[in-house]
Amino acid sequence: MLDFTSDNPGDALSPRTAEAAPDNDRALLDAYSNAVIDVTERVGPAVVRVETGPKVRNARERGGLGSGIVISPDGLVLTNSHVVGSSKEIRLRDTEGFVTDAHVLGVDPDTDLALLRADGARDLPYASLGDSKQLRRGQLVVAIGNPLGFESTVTAGVVSALGRSIRSVSGRTIEDVIQTDAALNPGNSGGPLVSSSSQVIGINTAIINGAQGICFAVASNTAQFVLSEIIRHGYVRRAFIGVAGQTAPIPRRHAVLAGVENKMGALLAQIEPDSPAAKAGLLPGDVVIRLDGVDINGVDDLIRALDRDRIDRRLSMDVLRLGRLRAIDIHPVERRPAR
Repeated sequence: MLDFTSDNPGDALSPRTAEAAPDNDRALLDAYSNAVIDVTERVGPAVVRVETGPKVRNARERGGLGSGIVISPDGLVLTNSHVVGSSKEIRLRDTEGFVTDAHVLGVDPDTDLALLRADGARDLPYASLGDSKQLRRGQLVVAIGNPLGFESTVTAGVVSALGRSIRSVSGRTIEDVIQTDAALNPGNSGGPLVSSSSQVIGINTAIINGAQGICFAVASNTAQFVLSEIIRHGYVRRAFIGVAGQTAPIPRRHAVLAGVENKMGALLAQIEPDSPAAKAGLLPGDVVIRLDGVDINGVDDLIRALDRDRIDRRLSMDVLRLGRLRAIDIHPVERRPAR
């Protein structure tokens, strides 16, 4: 094949063989391969297999299997909360086959993260958490884990999208989730999603059954926040008002009558007795449209607004009750984790 090109704009085109093209492609492939190999060699030894349940199982005893990433040499391990579940017996197996027991320091089902500590382990290979805010769509990422029990499996892909939201097992929305096309399967859960600079930028958490190339990871910045909260308090602190609700549309006539622009709000279905909501006078059927100056366009917005910064503060809440706007003072308390 001939490639008619010219190095100088004023020159006549001259035939040039395309033999250099395969060499360029080979160089690109080599660079890609070397990047994946480098990440695997640097981060791979810090990835562990997480086993839960009794060491000796009978037909009625079923344990779990997932992945985890060691983030400190003294044995701190990040994984998914759904991998750990409520198990009291946890074991970690490294790439060399060494097995050690581990215990749970804290879990946060709202972000599907858990922090473990390997018992009696010191000077372990570990990986560093990176800054997920620096990610770009199309960026190369590598997933390492134990899908379907196949240990130390490596897959590569790109960041497909940023800022996704998915529902956690607790029903709360996990924000700022990374979407990737790096192949994930059951068993990859809790393993790292790694950048080409060998920094952990996500904790693999979910796949969409029946879809190909749509997988999700909790961003490393979220993991860093959860990690610091668990180390400091044993759990992640969040505000609590004691309501259950759903996202619901606001009738246009009610919005016009109340002078609000919200098209959606958080419709309260249940009020827990003796809760901050009950003490504030909230009633089932109220529609929350604003809390502490933040617009509430659905139950997810309300959940998101009830963060640790609003614990033990008297807040102003705007609600629609029978089509009329009411301002209510409410005092959120700290939500205690489920035991």
